[in-house]
Amino acid sequence: MTQKPRSHVEDLRGVGRLAIEATRGVTAVVEAMHATIASGPAILGKPLGGVARLATGLVYGTVRGVTALVGGGLDLALAQLAPLLGSSVPGSERDAIVAALNGVLGDYLVETSNPLAIEMALRTEGERGPKVLVLVHGSSMSDRQWLQAGHDHGAALARDLGYTPIYVHYNSGLHISANGRALADQLERLVAEWPVAIDELVLVGHSMGGLVARSACHVGTDHVWRSQLRAMITLGTPHHGAPLERGGNVVELLLGISRYSAPLVRLGKIRSAGVTDLRYGNVLDEHWQGRDRFEPRIDDRDPLPLPEGVRCYAVAASLSPAAGPRARGDGLVPIASALGIHASPELTLAFPKAHRAVVYATGHIQLLGSAAVYETLRTWLERDTSV
Repeated sequence: MTQKPRSHVEDLRGVGRLAIEATRGVTAVVEAMHATIASGPAILGKPLGGVARLATGLVYGTVRGVTALVGGGLDLALAQLAPLLGSSVPGSERDAIVAALNGVLGDYLVETSNPLAIEMALRTEGERGPKVLVLVHGSSMSDRQWLQAGHDHGAALARDLGYTPIYVHYNSGLHISANGRALADQLERLVAEWPVAIDELVLVGHSMGGLVARSACHVGTDHVWRSQLRAMITLGTPHHGAPLERGGNVVELLLGISRYSAPLVRLGKIRSAGVTDLRYGNVLDEHWQGRDRFEPRIDDRDPLPLPEGVRCYAVAASLSPAAGPRARGDGLVPIASALGIHASPELTLAFPKAHRAVVYATGHIQLLGSAAVYETLRTWLERDTSV
């Protein structure tokens, strides 16, 4: 239930590996551009292609060789230093940096066994009671970042309504469906080990966290915890995607138009699986398996309804000062997406009208410290308790 202390050596080794891989990646991009330009006009059949590949191969091969040697030496040096360095305690600024890194490169960190990769864990503080509130953070954030502007929705609901807050810490660079499975398993272990009988379980997800919660509900249909789930609340969740990710996909298309800029497309493909899942709000394996996640496509997801037998709520934020036909989203997520509304009726999520709320003059991260959002959460959960 508690996070393991982090080793400074592991952090340094992880950053070192990323630096080395970044050097290799940029080297490959520059080499490809060099070879493309030196090969001559495509219309003439690239007459200098063979010579160009030979020359660039020697130069850039040497760069890669030196990079590999540096990498091996760095790991060896850090291993020697390990006994001399202490550990860092979770909760520092370092956690926020590592969380952001996992959001962008988390799948790569796992694939390369990089020690900076976050493993899912649950954190709780204080007395453990029968009312459990599970809070799932958003993309590139950590469990400690529920505290915003001196306010934490979990701590406030513990104070006012007697919930025990459980904070989920996870690698947001992995596919949302993978994190959904992991969360379902974690919750199953949680209820099995909880010291008192659980009367009520509530999920609150911010941004990507709401998608992870929905995915966990789908995977955990036959789990014990699922039968104890009373409510699920999503805050600024891109149920139908975020334009920012779709914008990144367009950049790839533009870079690919010219053969001289085409090698730069590789840089656009640094985005993690978790980030590309946000294009349309993928929550199932079927939403991404067997597809090139960087390939442009229409929103052809199979619908995933809200979990049955659970009171579901959605909060959207708008940077606009008041309601209106042209009200903007929260800077990242459009209002309609956060409320589960889609142009296709079969994809629209059936949040009851009374279970939807929009807060104005509020940005995406400000949802976490908003007094108006908190009062909405408190009212909804108080009403649930009285039913």
